Amino acid sequence: MTGPTSGSGRQRTPSGRAAGPRSAQPRQAKGKAQPPKARSTQATSRPAKAQPTKTQPTKTQPTKTQPTRARPTKAQPRATSTRLGLQAPGAPRPASAQQPRPARSRVARPLPPRPGRPEVRQRWLVGIAAVVVLVFLVRLVHVQLIEGPSLAAKAEAARTATAVTPAHRGDITDANGVVLATSVDRYTVVGDPVAIEDFRGSGRVDAEGNKVQDGALGIAQLLAPILDEPKNELAAKLVGESRYKVLAKNVVPQVQRAVADLQIRAYIRTDLTSRRTYPAGTVAGSLVGFVDDEQTGQGGIEAAYDDLLAGTAGSDTYERSLDGLRIPAAGQESVPAVPGDSIQLSLVHDIQWKAQDSIDEAKRTTGAEYGIAIVQDVRTGEIVALADSGAVNPNDRSTSAVAGGSRAVKDVFDPGSTGKVITMAAALEGGYWNPNSRFTVPYTYTTPNGQTFRDSHEHPVQRLTLTGVLAQSSNTGTVQAGEKIPLQTRQDYLYKFGFGEPTGLGLPGESVGLMPPADVADWDGRTQYAVLFGQGLSVNAMQATSVFSTVANGGVRMTPTLFEGSTSPDGVTTPAGREPGERVISQETADTLVEMMEAVTEDGGTGTNAAVPGYRVAGKTGTAQMPAGGGWTYMASFIGVAPADDPRYTVAVFLKSPHSSIFGGDVAAPVFSDVMGFTLQKMDVPPSEDQKRRLKTEW
Repeated sequence: MTGPTSGSGRQRTPSGRAAGPRSAQPRQAKGKAQPPKARSTQATSRPAKAQPTKTQPTKTQPTKTQPTRARPTKAQPRATSTRLGLQAPGAPRPASAQQPRPARSRVARPLPPRPGRPEVRQRWLVGIAAVVVLVFLVRLVHVQLIEGPSLAAKAEAARTATAVTPAHRGDITDANGVVLATSVDRYTVVGDPVAIEDFRGSGRVDAEGNKVQDGALGIAQLLAPILDEPKNELAAKLVGESRYKVLAKNVVPQVQRAVADLQIRAYIRTDLTSRRTYPAGTVAGSLVGFVDDEQTGQGGIEAAYDDLLAGTAGSDTYERSLDGLRIPAAGQESVPAVPGDSIQLSLVHDIQWKAQDSIDEAKRTTGAEYGIAIVQDVRTGEIVALADSGAVNPNDRSTSAVAGGSRAVKDVFDPGSTGKVITMAAALEGGYWNPNSRFTVPYTYTTPNGQTFRDSHEHPVQRLTLTGVLAQSSNTGTVQAGEKIPLQTRQDYLYKFGFGEPTGLGLPGESVGLMPPADVADWDGRTQYAVLFGQGLSVNAMQATSVFSTVANGGVRMTPTLFEGSTSPDGVTTPAGREPGERVISQETADTLVEMMEAVTEDGGTGTNAAVPGYRVAGKTGTAQMPAGGGWTYMASFIGVAPADDPRYTVAVFLKSPHSSIFGGDVAAPVFSDVMGFTLQKMDVPPSEDQKRRLKTEW
């Protein structure tokens, strides 16, 4: 076993590094070598448990003693105190230690902090600033070049307001210029609750001399007396998140000016609107129709001619400030409103009033469900009056009756005996019979195909001419006369006189009626005879009236019309276009048929109650069955023309479900006489001068 080496040798530690006595070198002055001073170190051993150790052999080399020059050396670590359990270099190891304890690693003193480098920090700051500038530059380019137009458009839209200027709706007048419908300027008072939150009274006083408060209550103090509304209730309406709160509608111009004088335009504004009024009230009320809140026609003439009456709304576009005021220097664009055309109807106000009054009275006295009265100019087809019983007032919107429309075009029914005029026209025009042709007329009559028909009244067998068959309104006699007329001819004449087709009035809700099958081969055995006396088909009141006007006009059918023309806002009048008449029967046949119809109003005829003093009258009574609630009811009617020697007007009267009598000669003929007499006098039609040529009714 090798023991510890002498102090001149070096001992290898287990780590392989040489360990031996080193003299601690004191710090030397720069450039001068100082002789080393020996430092004695006392090593104290520390008891430790004996552990087997391995000793590393060390080589002992002879050393030469030579003078050495002091050289600056790095600071050596001081000998570790034995208090820390370490052994001083060169000290003898205790005998109890079997293995040398590894030397503790040297601990270097921390170096002083290196001085800062400002140029690095500057480069970092410059780089960061450059990045920030680049980001802002990119964003600026994006905003200016890419988003610029859209942002500018949004900003302009935010500060731009457009006010719609309603167009003045055209007037509706009668043939003499009497106004039936017109429009007047009205205003809607609108508040901005959001802006009102910022309102300040600023020392103002209200109408009672009280200090105006801030916010909604202050606005209510100023506005309530003008709108005649309690302040508290008005203030409650002015609170909320809405930017548009309607406070009053249909405000007259005087009230609008009072609101404007308050100078609170940023919080309360007045929008120009229009209100439709009907000076004539119930006169032609159901015919004229009405408009909705948007001034759009919703019924009658208002709807039928809405494109002419409405006009074109204008606009006023301007820029406004944050408080809602117009910016005077900013761009403005105004498109003026174009007023609608005024239209003139063929109606005559006074005759319309008379027709309505007479039909209302007949409804009351007969107990009818409703009544219709029509007056038509036979030469032009123009409607002079079109009246429904119980006409409504378009100014009153409390009920939906104003939207009902005229029954004259929307209700359909069998024409009944008034349809016999078409059969007589076909018989005369085809040369099958003449006015004096003779017929034996029983109460009941059975056709060759086994269909049995009867008259309205039981009677013995009569010997009647064709004129007498019409005057007595005999069903059995009409069926006998019609047997000669081919089925296709029967259908052709129904269409020639306007059945199954639109009347031409163009009123909303019109019905064209119901016709038998288009192919006469499909007609059943009863229909082919029933159509001869006005059953088996249905028509509206205007279609039935047009038949008599066609006969009175010499056999030329004129399309019924209510429209006479229009007048533009600049005063230019455009008359209505007139369609040429369509000849249905010859002048000779028409004149003969008018003479035959005169017998209806003479003694022995069914329409004697239709006589008009001083005038020759030709016409026909009618009583038609109508289905109702699982049973049957009746439409009683009388349609006639006057003066018969030179026909000018047709008057038609219809009463549904009359209680006093179901026969047109009893309930409808008196109304005809009343309305026709008034019309002839109103229109200055001279009395008849020609003596009537009496046709024989019996043989």
